[in-house]
Amino acid sequence: MSTDNINEQEAPEDAEEAVQATSSRDHERFAKLTGVDESRAKRLTGMYKDWFLDYASYVILERAVPHLNDGLKPVQRRILHAMKRMDDGRFNKVANIIGSSMQYHPHGDASIGDALVQLGQKELTVETQGNWGNMLTGDSAAAPRYIEARLSKFALDVVFNGKTTEWMASYDGRNLEPVTLPVKFPLLLAQGVEGIAVGLASKILPHNFNELVEAAIACLRGKPFTLYPDFPTGGIADVSRYNDGLRGGAVKVRTRIVKRDSRTLAIVDMPFGKNSSTLIESILKANEKGKIKVRKVDDNTAAEVEVLVHLHSDVSADKTIDALYAFTDCEISISPNSCVIADDKPAFMGVSDILRHNVSRTMQLLEQELQIRKGELEADWHFSSLEKIFFEQRIYKELEKDSATWEAQLQAIEAALGRYRRLLKRDVAREEVERLCEKPVRKISKFDIKAADEHIKAVEAELEEVQNHLEHLTDYTVAHFRAIQRKYGKGRERRTQLGSFEAIEAAQVAVANAKLYVNKKEGFVGMELKRDEEAEFVSECSDIDEVIVFRRNGKYVVSKVAGKAFFGKDILHAGIFKKNDTRTVYNVAYRDGRSGAIMYKRFAVTSTIRDKEYDLTKGEEGSEVLWFSVNRNGEAEKLRVYLKPRPRLKHLVVDLDFGQIDVKGRQSQGNIFTRFAIHKIQLKEKGVATLGGQKTWFDPASKRLNTEERGSWLGEFFEGDSLLAMTKSGLFYTTTFDLVNHYDEDLGYIKKFDPQQVFSAVYFDAEQKLYYIKRFTLETSINPQSFVDEDNRDSYLVALNADERPRLLITFGGRHAKRPTECVDVEAFIGVKSFRAKGKRITTFEVKQVRFVQPLPRPAEPEPEAEAPAAFEGDMEISPVAGSRAVQKNLF
Repeated sequence: MSTDNINEQEAPEDAEEAVQATSSRDHERFAKLTGVDESRAKRLTGMYKDWFLDYASYVILERAVPHLNDGLKPVQRRILHAMKRMDDGRFNKVANIIGSSMQYHPHGDASIGDALVQLGQKELTVETQGNWGNMLTGDSAAAPRYIEARLSKFALDVVFNGKTTEWMASYDGRNLEPVTLPVKFPLLLAQGVEGIAVGLASKILPHNFNELVEAAIACLRGKPFTLYPDFPTGGIADVSRYNDGLRGGAVKVRTRIVKRDSRTLAIVDMPFGKNSSTLIESILKANEKGKIKVRKVDDNTAAEVEVLVHLHSDVSADKTIDALYAFTDCEISISPNSCVIADDKPAFMGVSDILRHNVSRTMQLLEQELQIRKGELEADWHFSSLEKIFFEQRIYKELEKDSATWEAQLQAIEAALGRYRRLLKRDVAREEVERLCEKPVRKISKFDIKAADEHIKAVEAELEEVQNHLEHLTDYTVAHFRAIQRKYGKGRERRTQLGSFEAIEAAQVAVANAKLYVNKKEGFVGMELKRDEEAEFVSECSDIDEVIVFRRNGKYVVSKVAGKAFFGKDILHAGIFKKNDTRTVYNVAYRDGRSGAIMYKRFAVTSTIRDKEYDLTKGEEGSEVLWFSVNRNGEAEKLRVYLKPRPRLKHLVVDLDFGQIDVKGRQSQGNIFTRFAIHKIQLKEKGVATLGGQKTWFDPASKRLNTEERGSWLGEFFEGDSLLAMTKSGLFYTTTFDLVNHYDEDLGYIKKFDPQQVFSAVYFDAEQKLYYIKRFTLETSINPQSFVDEDNRDSYLVALNADERPRLLITFGGRHAKRPTECVDVEAFIGVKSFRAKGKRITTFEVKQVRFVQPLPRPAEPEPEAEAPAAFEGDMEISPVAGSRAVQKNLF
């Protein structure tokens, strides 16, 4: 029957039933045409749906996602179980481990080998021997037949316990494997994991071993804790959006880039998940695209990361560092997705909740172990006591009596032991009686009552200790974590430095790899107008810059730089647009409408919507810009304006001074200058800067300069000013006040450079084993120079001071510990010399501590002699203490 003949009355009411009915009729028709036996045929309806769900569930539960209890994927759990069964204290060939693991894991040797290599590279549960690859360079491990592994001592202590393990049959039913391993540590958070299943993925970042222990102890004591990732490859991480490891969070990771000199940058860390090969590839791609400009890249990475980036002589190192972060894998964003298997289904849990569960499970496992041990001790005590009674009270002699049967003898012994029931904690079982009767003659000769009493006392002492642990389970769990930290926490300090990153504007750090031109008459702006005879060169630019274009009718627009773009005829100005630029000021005079008043204003364009047209006039039809100037530092010029003659107009020439009005926003309509028509405008006097210097702050968190008032105030900087930076290792250098500057991690002092500033420094001379002091001024130097001891690298800076009249307190130690402390007037002790000078030895005695203290007050300035009494309006007393500088003490 054809489906076309089904009328509305015969059609099923439910749509799904209609589909099934149609499918059934098609199946019957196909069977008749092909002669297929319908009773043996299987329909695909629903089969795909069931099979796909089964497959998806299997991949989620049995392959890709770790279990909440032990933090392991099935393949990892099976590998560790196989290694435990093989463990004899010696290394085993990885090929043998893979073969043994295949008894439990049905997915082949390749998946097992890869998982084992990953476990070995995490250096926590597996101890390795041989070439296991290098996660820093991306080199793979040697073949399984060449490398060896065994369980680490940490794994043997924390991961396994056959008495508390739940078992299940392996995939073929021949062996038993653990459902989950009884791990007594937050292993999942320590190792991290990444897996992709069907319809979901899991990505849990690794955390620091010692921080996990501290967080676990804080959790046990009911205190708050916070966990942040710690990557084995180091780097700097911004965890402000970590979101407890849940979906939607993000962690930005940067490499640490060190300036070796003005032309060489050294990358000394690796972003998590990257290696030196992929990192260098991203740098070369950015160089090919013109985003950055480098001469060559050398990879010296081995046990430590060292990628050298060599720059051209005309390239700024600070700007290149920002460009590396913006355009290469030197900065990446990692999106965590904390997904685990809990109660046989996937669950999304934050790392804090995972830690709480792991801590709670650790406590349960420890309690279970204590209960098992308690039962073993009670059984041991019971049988030892029973055995002592059996021999001490000579109950064994019941075996020597003539009895009809063996059963009668056992009953007699059982009755005899029953008389001492008060000395026992439970009834005597028949199995225990039979055990006592085994080879009594040999036991009688060797039984020692004193040794039995000592054994029972030892068991009672341990039983009391176990009971105490059970009653104070929280303290016992804390002690468990402390013991783990003492044994395995050394050498597991945090490798990833936590910090905050400033957003890098890609357009500000991109290399200017093109030239921008403008054809003002025809209205075209772009990078491909070089051959246009009427085009004018604007500036160098990059292909990600934005251009701002002003036209004579007052319209202006911001758009992305293109090869050739039309903006409208009669262009007044075209230039590179810098977002949030408050120092570039536009001075404008325009006519409002065809015959309206002459307006003038000063404004800055800090932000716009790309490709949206704005108007700097009031918007009246016929408005025209009469004067337009671009001032990079807020200059305000003076103009000479010639008015058109008209009756009763006395002054035909007037001056317009832009310095008399304030800089306002781009929406400002301006001030009225005149209502008379203008003949022409000429520049009378070039303007001077009206915005003052650049007010600059230093943010110690990011080690960057800023103008947003973050961190400590450095001062107001004008052209020619510079900054002085001094490190804790005794180096100094001067820089500009450019916001793209980078500063060393061990920066200890940064201020506006003053060539007259006198510094006092105490340093330890490693060669002579003595303390020296020196006073000096500094000079401008782009390259870092040492003000300590250039000849001996082991010498180190102790204290630095910038007081005018500093004082130094010396505390003696060692053989001279009884010597009274001395306070030295540094100004009188040593004069001001060059920073290259050796300085003066402080003392020859053994020193415990040297530090700067309250400085001497500045001498009061003598009052000038009065020429006449009438010149004084009143006397003023100046306190010498009040006039002194603030106490600096040690600048670091």
